[in-house]
Formats: sequence, structure tokens, C-alpha cells
Amino acid sequence: MQASDILKRIKIDSSERSGDLTKVKVAAGDLASLALTLSTEFDLPLSLLFATDDRKEQGVFGVHALFSVDSSHEWLMLSIELPAENPRYPAVTAVLMAAHWYERYLHDMFGIVPEGHPDLRRLVHHENIPEGTYPLRKDFAWNSKLDHANVPYPMGHVEGEGIYEIPVGPIHAGIIEPGHFRFNVAGEKIITLEGKLFFTHKGVEKLLEGKTPSEALPFIERLSGDMAAANALAFCQAAETLAGSKVPERALMLRTLVLELERLTMHIHDLANIGGMGTGYSFIAANGFRIKERLQRLSADIFGNRFWRGMIVPGGIAKDLTEGQLAQIKQVAREAYEDMKEVVATALSSEGFMDRLQTTGVLPLEAAKAFGALGLPARASGLDRDVRRDHPHAAYGRFPVKVVTKHAGDVHARYTARYDELDEVIRFIEAIINNLAEGPLSVPCVPENGFAIGATESWRGEVVCALYMQNGVITRCFPRDPSFCNWATFAIIGPGNIVPDFPLCNKSLNLSYSGTDM
Repeated sequence: MQASDILKRIKIDSSERSGDLTKVKVAAGDLASLALTLSTEFDLPLSLLFATDDRKEQGVFGVHALFSVDSSHEWLMLSIELPAENPRYPAVTAVLMAAHWYERYLHDMFGIVPEGHPDLRRLVHHENIPEGTYPLRKDFAWNSKLDHANVPYPMGHVEGEGIYEIPVGPIHAGIIEPGHFRFNVAGEKIITLEGKLFFTHKGVEKLLEGKTPSEALPFIERLSGDMAAANALAFCQAAETLAGSKVPERALMLRTLVLELERLTMHIHDLANIGGMGTGYSFIAANGFRIKERLQRLSADIFGNRFWRGMIVPGGIAKDLTEGQLAQIKQVAREAYEDMKEVVATALSSEGFMDRLQTTGVLPLEAAKAFGALGLPARASGLDRDVRRDHPHAAYGRFPVKVVTKHAGDVHARYTARYDELDEVIRFIEAIINNLAEGPLSVPCVPENGFAIGATESWRGEVVCALYMQNGVITRCFPRDPSFCNWATFAIIGPGNIVPDFPLCNKSLNLSYSGTDM
């Protein structure tokens, strides 16, 4: 069913269509009920919910809910306008759980109140941020110096005989970023698990304001260091839509190649990290990280950095690849793939290893849908979604995408989904190199005014970038990492397991602190 058919069914006559995006203005009081209808009656997942400060131009705040019409490769966005003074509206979260973090976010950053939200505690702001601080309002300066406050933040607490709390973090061993986790346990069994993040907020959304796409790109690539190519691609696609730029075929194929190389690198990292660091099976970690290192050195050899940065730019790609470089990529990728498949096959033959993974950290399909889970964690619970197939972009429309799904929803399902997806990744890489089109590498990309969506399927899941521009510079950019949607699933997969399984559950989701905390 197409977006136009859906709008007829829900009796909405007025809409604005641009490419694959249909925009509709609705009354603030109708947003929640319409969101529920789109989700339950038409099975449209909520892909984004964000706010804009339009007070200078229109005297209002905007709230926008983006839904994915996967069957027809379209997007449908519902928008409401709120008064400049005391902006509030009936919360979407009251009827659609997937909106819960989005609405806490816009409450913190814009001061917009989603009335009826079940949990309006701070999300981004910590105790030291004064009340009434709204950083994404246009009249808040990026270099503002804030007084230190002490606003209470109550975390979940369970009382009863034999029940106690275990605080973990926010500072952790190793190199991971800060995050605080609070366990309520009986013995070793987890009763509740709650996370508190946003300890190192970077202010990227604010810093992007007033920049051209080329000036903004380095910030986008560094939102999450392990997802540079995917974030760059989503952002560049939004800018190119606004500019009306038609990216050449060779550039589209090379973009796809870089994205799949990033996917191969990080799938191997995850297989090593989950299997070795999460279970103590050091054979997997030692060999997996050794194999991943080959791919990072390959990136350094060809792109001058270890994280697949600098290739994808507005309008196309930054440089061509020689026949020798393509042959090198093909050889290194094939060897890494074959070596990692052998390592994981050995691990999966171990009864002790399988015992740690199976039935641990189960995320049921109903919960994955309700929380708006994305990427491999969602597909391992049976949610069959992948932006490469559902919204074809780059060169993905040229090569059929086989989506790997599992149904158990446990750590084992998430682990073997990554393992099986390696087959598809290497197929993509070799098919692109074998069929690489000739031609130019880029076209001019000079967007002026308007709004556009860019989306891609990173190795971590769906990336969506909402981009507003005026007079050639960015007025609002919201790049959403899939981790923003997946972090809250901890509340589901943690309880019922034992405390030593928490690192294993955590690693099986591979969530980005940095990508979430923009």
C-alpha cells in the first residue's frame, strides 16, 4: 500500500509530496491517535520523531513524526505546530512506546511538553544542568556557560527481603564510553535493569547550525567512530535530495562498497567481542580482533584512516579506486571472511559456548516492535526490516538484498545473525568490484532551501538523517543512530538473567554511547 492510499483510508485530503516523502500537517491533538493508527492498522514503524524551533519564521515550534512505508519504499511524515509560549501536546508515547525516548529528548532540548508521557525524567540533561535550559532553541548560544545545579534524578528502586542494588559505571574498565547501569537483584538474578547515559554530550546538532554540508560532514562522520561511512551516506543523501543532485553510477557503487566494508569490519569485531570478551572464550577474541585488524589496516592503506572515513562526500565520492586497490580490497575481504567463518564455526561447536548464548537476553518480537528496535537485534527477534531493501539507495537496488532473520531473540540469535550476514556482505563486496561501472565520480551538490530525509542501513541498523536548510546552510539536522532506539531494550532483555550475563547481553546489542549522545 502506498502513502497516498493510507492517507485516503485515514481521511486526510491535504498533503505535500516530494520524491519518496509525503508530508502532512495535522492538529496537535490528533498526532497520537494518528500515530497509533499508522502503527497498528497499517503496520508502519516509527522511524523518527523530532522537534524544530520555527518561532522566528512562523512563531511556532514543530513536532514531526516520520513513519516508514516499507512496502512501497516511501516515507510518511506527520507534523504539528505548537505555540511559542507553553508548547505542549498529547504524548505519542501514551499510545506508542517507540516514541518514549524521542519525546523525552525534545522535552530536554526544546522545552516542549508531551502531556501524558509516562516517564518525563531527564534524558540528556544530568543533575548539574539548571532547570529551563533548552539547548536546541535558536536563542540558545552554542558557547553558553551554565551554572551548576543539583536537580534530583530518581532511578528505579525495588524493595523486599533479599533484594539489593548493584551500581555499574558510569566509568568502566577498558576504552568504552561512560554509562551508568543500576541493577536490582535477588541473589544473582536480575529483577530490573535501568541505564543512564548522555554523560559526554557533544552538542553536534547545535554545532551543525549555520554550516554548509561540506563543513558539516566531518562532524557527521565522527558521531560514532565505528559508523563513519553509514552516517556520511545518510547525511549526503539528504543534502543531494535538496540539491537535486543525481549521483553517478560509479560513485553509487563505490559508496556501497565502502558501506559493506564497514559492515564486514564491525561484524567481525562483534563476533569477536561477543564470543570472546562476553563469554571469556579468548580463542574467539584473539583471532577475531586479529582478523579485524587486517581490515582496519586496509582502510588506512587506501583512505588514510582506519575507520572508512573521507570517501563519501556530498555529490558522490572523494576519489577513485585503482584496479590494484580494488584487487587488494577483494583479496583482504575474502581472506578475512573465510578466516572469521572458520573461527566462529569452531566456537559454535562448543557446548559450553552455546550454553552461554542460548536463552540468554531474550528480546521477544512483540517487545522489539513496541520499542522500535532496529538492525540485527530486531531481525534476530523476527522483525524483517532492512533499509537496503525497503528503501533502495546507493547501488542496493541493483543487487538483490537478502535479509537475514532469526526468531529466538536471544544472544545466540543475534550472534548467528551476524555470522550468517557475513555471507551476504562478501557477496556484495565481490559483486560490486566485479561489476563496477565506469564514469564520473561526483556532481555538484549545492542545496539551498527545504527539508529532506536521508537513510541507510548501517551495520548497527537503520540510520535516518533529517535535514533542514535555508540559504545554503543548515538550520536543523537530526542524525539518529540506531542505538538511540535500541538502548531501552535493556529493560526487557536484562531481567530474568544473572548478573554475569549482563556484559554478554550488552555486547550482543553493540550499542553506541557516542552515536546516541550527540
